[in-house]
Amino acid sequence: MKIAVGSDEKTVLTDYVVEELKKRGHTVTLFGPLKGEAMGWPDVGEKVGLDVSSGRADQGVLFCWTGTGVTIAANKVREVRAALCWDAETAKGARMWDDANVLAMSLRSTSTAIAKEILDSWFSSSAVTTGIDAKLIQRAKALDAKHLHRTEK
Repeated sequence: MKIAVGSDEKTVLTDYVVEELKKRGHTVTLFGPLKGEAMGWPDVGEKVGLDVSSGRADQGVLFCWTGTGVTIAANKVREVRAALCWDAETAKGARMWDDANVLAMSLRSTSTAIAKEILDSWFSSSAVTTGIDAKLIQRAKALDAKHLHRTEK
């Protein structure tokens, strides 16, 4: 799987996750300081979001101090469903019930041990395809067409 990975800061956690993704056989494309580029959280969130939205990446992984900023920025990109995950159960739910395609983590509060658990859950879960939860996912995806890139105020 092709994974776009970005952060506004290069840390022990980001290095660990990048290496863990490679060990799992994923092809990784880096953005921001992970690639040696100075970039703030809005820009790195957008870059990863665009990589996922365009199909250049299958999924994305993002980091910033709280994880909130990159999540907000990525979710501005059409067809991106970024989820800030702080534990394995949240990651599992984000994949199953929300069909999230971008994982965000906090640099401040995520240990490498927790990051491994989050990655395990994220990559072992997929979106439900039947029932009310599948219908809810489709309703959420329809919000792109309804709201994103509107020009009227």
